[in-house]
Formats: sequence, structure tokens, C-alpha cells
Amino acid sequence: MIHVTKLYCGADAMGDTLRYGQSTEIGASQRSINSWGRKPVVVWNCTRRCNLSCAHCYADSADREYPGELSYSEGRALLDDLAEFGSPVILFSGGEPLLRPDLLSLAAYARGKGVRPVISTNGTLITREVAHRIKEAGVAYVGVSLDGIEGRNDRFRGHQGAYRAALEGIAHCVAVGQRVGLRFTLSRRNYVDLEAIFDLIEAERIDRACFYHLVYSGRGKAMQDDSLSHGQTRAALDLIIDRAAHFHRRGLDKEILTVDNHADGVYLYLRMKREGSERAEKVLQLLRRNGGNSSGLGIGCVDNQGNVHADQFWWHHTLGNVRQRRFSDIWQDSSDPIQVGLRDRKLLLKGRCAACRHLDICNGNFRVRAEAVHGDPWAPDPACYLADEEIGMV
Repeated sequence: MIHVTKLYCGADAMGDTLRYGQSTEIGASQRSINSWGRKPVVVWNCTRRCNLSCAHCYADSADREYPGELSYSEGRALLDDLAEFGSPVILFSGGEPLLRPDLLSLAAYARGKGVRPVISTNGTLITREVAHRIKEAGVAYVGVSLDGIEGRNDRFRGHQGAYRAALEGIAHCVAVGQRVGLRFTLSRRNYVDLEAIFDLIEAERIDRACFYHLVYSGRGKAMQDDSLSHGQTRAALDLIIDRAAHFHRRGLDKEILTVDNHADGVYLYLRMKREGSERAEKVLQLLRRNGGNSSGLGIGCVDNQGNVHADQFWWHHTLGNVRQRRFSDIWQDSSDPIQVGLRDRKLLLKGRCAACRHLDICNGNFRVRAEAVHGDPWAPDPACYLADEEIGMV
């Protein structure tokens, strides 16, 4: 994640420790938190069932039963292990996690064990009562997916009325004091709605917004041609930065982040340098402390059947299953070549990624995207939109 409001505007945020280490002040140690042996944030796709049919769904979910999903007792055992292991956050995802009847009991259990629970949802099932129950369970944050305004969102999500239902879900969270934000995946289908999305953030009193770059996994593989061009991506980043800065100047407490493309950090830093920002060098040091993409290191995934993956987009490559071995044991195993490569990838990278002067910021970006396009996990990430001169190749 690239926290635009933190980096560009200097605002503090709840996740600073996870992103930059114990202190965001720059002291003697400048090493990446990826080298500190930090424990992973874990995405648990606690059910694969979903009431929508989103075009970019990495889990390829549908509205049907999926046999073999982890039971309540198996889920508690997973949470026990994560707590003992020291994982700071459990992100309940799907499918649609609110279709799992014991979700909030599991979230409360995680909270009681000291693991911060977060929910990623399409928001359509959040009534006022559900919002109250989410808050009572101790859920730290609810991320609601919106991928456009009105009909554009509904076409993206394969269900008429999804936009209005998601907005109502957000409003219910706001009304009960539950921290909530929206998640927007950038594509050619919805790029034109970016300005309107920022207007919506203000109008609906939304705390936080994450703008995701498309990852070619699950049904997202069929959307490669819907990716923004490099020029469109740069324009989108400029708009996101400008609107985040506008919120900040007006005293509006909004967190604006971009996700799934660490070239954004480089782009932000280079923009700040061009603008003569006094904070540019501090931002560079914070980005280096973050260390860039952390698939297989700072983030992991357990799917609905207990299979462990390097992140939520690597379902095609399994490291083990929590029914046979604890997540912590699987995660610390060094026998899988992909997992080992992800943790120390710089000598494996090829092409532009290998030659890039900003590897300490980006860490080679998304390897699963490179694999989807080139058939090689160490090939260049096709979503890198930085020019050759910006990465030191000219």
C-alpha cells in the first residue's frame, strides 16, 4: 500500500507501524521492514460463496455452496496459531464473508486473541443491525468495494442495485461509528468515475479509500485488456494525489491509499522532487523502510479450504494446508522455491525490474502479474508505468 495522505501530506495514520516499522521517524536504522522478520498480515478467504459476480474476482466466486471450507473450530485453531505466531491483522475476505454465519463470532475471537480483525466486503448485506454487530465484534475496519458510480458499478459487479445497496451498507457503518472505507479497482471500465468517487467520499463521510491496480488472477485474467494504459495510470495517480491533498488542506480527515502497484511510491517521490517538496527525502526513506511488495513475506493468504498462498492472488500455487500443518510452520518452511524466491527476489528479477534503480522501494512489484503475462514470475511487471529515464535505464 502507498499511503498518499501520509506520504504526500504528512498526516499520520493507524497502519504506520505495519508499513514503516516501530517509528515513522527516520533514525539510525534505514533497513526495510521486509528484512526485520515481521509477521504477515493474513487474508483468510473464509468462504468462497458470493452474492455478486464481479468481473475481476481473484477467487472466481459464485452464489453456490463450496464443499470443504474450514469449519468454525478449524477457524478458531487458525486464529490461535496466528495469535501465537504474532500476525498483527486478519483480513476476513471471500467470496462475501458476511455470507458466513459465524463470521462475527470469529472476528470477536480474533480480537480477543490480540489479532486485529478487518473485513473486506461488497457491502450489500450490511443492514443497520449488521453494522451494530460488526462494531460490537471489535472489527477495526470494514472495506466496501465500489467500482464505479451507479450502473457502471453494477455492470462491473454483475448485479443491478449493488451500488445502492453498498452505499447503504457504508451509511449504516458511518451511523453506528464503525470505521469504514471504500475499495476501487482502477480499469478502463471505470476510470472516468474517479472524480465522482472523490466527491462521494466527501458526501458520504467515508473515512478511507483504497485505489487498487488490477491484478490478473482468477476472473481478473480475462481483464488484462481493460487495464489502464501507462499514460492513464499516471493521470489517475495525479488525480488521486491532488484530491488527497485537497482534502488535507481543507482539514478533512481522509486516508487515501493506492494498492497493488509499488511503482506508485516511486512516482509519488519523483513528483515531490519535481515540486521541490522539503519532505521528499523523508518520503524516500519511509518508502525504503516499507520495502515494497511483500507477497510471501509481509502478507499471506489462507483460502476457504485451508490452502496457504503467498498472497490472495496466488491461489494457483499452494504452500501447504492448515489442516495438515499450522500456518506458522508452513510460512516458515523454506522448501518451496517460489516462496523462497519471493522473499529474496532481487537476484531473480529480469529485464526492466532487474535494472531499476528503485528496487529498494518497489521490490520488483507484483510477481503474479508478471507470471500471468509472461509465464515467468521473475519477468518485468507489465503494470510498471515508469519511463526508462525514471528508473535509470537511460
